Amino acid sequence: MSKFIIVTGGVVSSLGKGITAASLGRLLINRGLSVTVQKLDPYINVDPGTMSPYQHGEVFVTEDGAETDLDIGHYERFLDISCKKNCNYTSGKIYSSIIAKERAGEYLGKTIQVVPHVTNEIKDSIMGVASEDVDVVIVEIGGTVGDIEGLSFLEAVRQLRVELGRENILFLHCALVPYLEAAHEVKTKPAQSSVKELTRLGIQPDILVCRTNAGIEITDEMKEKLAMFCNLRGPEYVIHNSDAEHLYDLPLMLQKEGLDTIVCKQLKLKAPKANMADWKKMMVSIKKKKPQISVAIVGKYTEVADAYISVTEALKHAGIANNVDVHVKLVNAEEVEQRGAEAVLFDVKGIVVPGGFGKRGIEGKIAAAKYARENNIPYLGICLGMQIAVIEFARNILGYSDANSAEIDPKTKHNVIDIMEDQKNISEKGGTMRLGAYPCELVKGTKAYEAYGTSKVDERHRHRYEFNNKFKKEIEANGMKVSGVNKKRDLVEIVEIPENKFYVACQFHPEFKSHPYRPHPLFAALISACK
Repeated sequence: MSKFIIVTGGVVSSLGKGITAASLGRLLINRGLSVTVQKLDPYINVDPGTMSPYQHGEVFVTEDGAETDLDIGHYERFLDISCKKNCNYTSGKIYSSIIAKERAGEYLGKTIQVVPHVTNEIKDSIMGVASEDVDVVIVEIGGTVGDIEGLSFLEAVRQLRVELGRENILFLHCALVPYLEAAHEVKTKPAQSSVKELTRLGIQPDILVCRTNAGIEITDEMKEKLAMFCNLRGPEYVIHNSDAEHLYDLPLMLQKEGLDTIVCKQLKLKAPKANMADWKKMMVSIKKKKPQISVAIVGKYTEVADAYISVTEALKHAGIANNVDVHVKLVNAEEVEQRGAEAVLFDVKGIVVPGGFGKRGIEGKIAAAKYARENNIPYLGICLGMQIAVIEFARNILGYSDANSAEIDPKTKHNVIDIMEDQKNISEKGGTMRLGAYPCELVKGTKAYEAYGTSKVDERHRHRYEFNNKFKKEIEANGMKVSGVNKKRDLVEIVEIPENKFYVACQFHPEFKSHPYRPHPLFAALISACK
């Protein structure tokens, strides 16, 4: 039977619950345990697929086509696992399931209530990720304790503890311990108040993880105080989690605090000490002084770093493999439109144009792609970034000044990017999306084939518009090569310009399959070319 760790957060949002959960999972895996994860989000959207990145950061896509919370990306990168649709549930998803059952008459005429029907549905979703092959399931509940939206999720896990028993389910609560500059003091009261709010709801946390700013110390005396007022078994159940210099420092920091040891003790898990030798070796490589390379991400949501978190991390992973320090420069595409590509991008060694939707910033992205092509600057286009590369080529090499995507200009006569015929009459936005993993066959002798070192790959998609095959022959005749295709549906997956050092653009999202110790081949090739 799987054991469960429930991760909650209090005081403020953005405490790093997901990173804490992912780091704990890494430690447990390195003890020889099998671990899977789940994120429960209280918002009423069915999934984050239609939410603006300003609201919720990037949308992470799983192999089986689920649009999920960005924390799922952290889980995959830290744990080196492939998550599935059941890894992310929202209130909207829970209620949709309940309403569908009610309409089908499955409740036999009963009044549908939060307790027991909503809480039962939540419990079923949690138990659905458990199996005989999984030792530990880590479940993160989004939001902050005290939010009205999250009450049903907290009530559900409260019930689960009664049903499963204390030795099979553990509550880990993350809370802020702030430092007040004016008083020159670390204050534990917000964390105490957060725990009291949780206990008021019937949940007694077993472990308290205290988030502080870098350089702030939580003394043994403070740990004893927090343990006493928060009704913990002892000060060793209070874990200090300070801001880290590097994201991947955290598993080692939490191991030093003894978090995984306490978890194994509480859940009666027999496992040897986590062997973190390879992780430590990776951190030495990350921290050693290396040449710096600046790479621009030209996007439209650059005010929110989380909007491109997987792309940023994939670039850093590629830097580790190439023994360089990648400095990511977030560039607003609208600034490129206003000031010109050369004025904004003159100091970068590489350019990435990531995915996106809508017409805002499109001309700036096209200008960035042109600047990269004409100046032989390594370029990686991702999803919309591939479509941008094709549009730019059609305008400036083929001479079609009105070339565009049908998404941006439905009236263009040169719709080099268009929606597939069989998708045009589907009214529901999500229904027209190509989501999840699809196969791609690479052409030998191309930059893409050289990067992967194989002819067949599977990559994750999230888009609805495709390369228009009507223009394929003309585009290839003028110097842009199609180097990857989905043969089953005759879809172009990768294009490149062979004469450039590295000018590759793919319809899929390679960033979703990059790991710190195993960078994605296309990102690794990009940074290699930048060197």
